[in-house]
Amino acid sequence: MGKVEFNGKEYDARHGGPFDRGAADSYYGRPIKPHFYTGGTGTSTLVPKYGMSMEAIVEYYAGYEYNEMTGDKKEW
Repeated sequence: MGKVEFNGKEYDARHGGPFDRGAADSYYGRPIKPHFYTGGTGTSTLVPKYGMSMEAIVEYYAGYEYNEMTGDKKEW
């Protein structure tokens, strides 16, 4: 995904990062549950909310909101 500008701020949307994970949770219709991976999704260490910085939590929520606003949802 690279970089994404949303609400006047640029986010790193790397696969597995907080923004990406928020967007993915929204896409798949999952509930909000802040987390990210230190590297690629599922192939590196999972960092749950209690291990995240406030900045990373904000990035996760931004990713979720970004995807909600774009309306990009998985069709089951």
